[in-house]
Amino acid sequence: MNLEKLRPDKYLKYLNPTNLFATKRTKEILSVNPTVIPHREEAKEVVVSIFDYNADSLEEKKLSAINDCLMYKTSGRTTWINVDGLRKTDVEAVCTHFDIHPLVIEDILSINQRPKLDEEVNSIFCLLNMLYFNEQTHAVEQEQISIVLAKDVVISFQEDAHRDVFTSLREKLKTTNSKIRQRGADYLCYTLLDMIVDHYFIVMEKLGDHIEEVEEQVTRGANTRSLANITHLRKELIILKRNFSPVREVVNGFLRSESELLEDRHTKYYKDVYDHIVQASELSENYRDVLVSLQDLHINNVNMKMNEVMKVMAIVTCLLAPPTVIGGVFGMNFEKIPFTSNGIGFHVTVGFMLLIPIVMLYIFKRRGWF
Repeated sequence: MNLEKLRPDKYLKYLNPTNLFATKRTKEILSVNPTVIPHREEAKEVVVSIFDYNADSLEEKKLSAINDCLMYKTSGRTTWINVDGLRKTDVEAVCTHFDIHPLVIEDILSINQRPKLDEEVNSIFCLLNMLYFNEQTHAVEQEQISIVLAKDVVISFQEDAHRDVFTSLREKLKTTNSKIRQRGADYLCYTLLDMIVDHYFIVMEKLGDHIEEVEEQVTRGANTRSLANITHLRKELIILKRNFSPVREVVNGFLRSESELLEDRHTKYYKDVYDHIVQASELSENYRDVLVSLQDLHINNVNMKMNEVMKVMAIVTCLLAPPTVIGGVFGMNFEKIPFTSNGIGFHVTVGFMLLIPIVMLYIFKRRGWF
């Protein structure tokens, strides 16, 4: 027998109530203390991608040395520098060369930072999370990304070198007549934000599919597993809510900014991103309301089952009461009891014990008690 197909760990974990309700996940989501400086492990691998372009030409490179990207500060074209994997020395080298404030360096190297926007004289810095949905654990995973907009340069810092949501952007940059090749760095920054926010909807769609599955489980019958699934999904929605509201403030900061790095003609594009994040925030609230309703439905189903059991037990108790009384009367130790010396006395007594419950069942049924 193939034990890998059986996957006993998938089922044995439910024997532990702690695993069933995923209390460890609660600690991961809620244990964020901004007063404690977390320790970030240095990335084992750092990949630097360069897209240096204008309307007519594109230069694409992958660099292994961080210092090789510093020459693009004054290339005269629009440059996107994407750093996958964070090391303190590399981040400091890039930020120092591009005149980025030291506090921004701390934010880039931070962990579990709240999405934010900081505006300096020569740069605009924003930090937010890219969200992914893990199909194995049915959990929302987040990766912190920092974006710095400077004159003709956009620098993005990512934690994971093996995944992001910018694949379609890279394809557009390779197309000569694409709109992004005709625009400046602020339009590139908008595109990065737009793709991050649009991917939120993909994560929410997958969460919505699991909510539908849980709804079917609760509708068919309430059990401990369905309650655990509801609890798990509500925890994942906390991650969405923790990201959506601050990201809305970040995009709104771009709309209210008067920086010379942002062209007026691109304001409407940032407004579109703002509309999307507002819609995502409202949709997450709808999901939360659905889960609250499912939890109430689960509790109601449990109460209904309990009421059905109690009703059956009450009816059985009522039906057994008359035979119990009759048996108790004829079981008393008196010398003379009616029908005790009669040949058909036993049959008459048993007949009454059966007849009275049958009559009671008929009356209960007529009254609609069951």
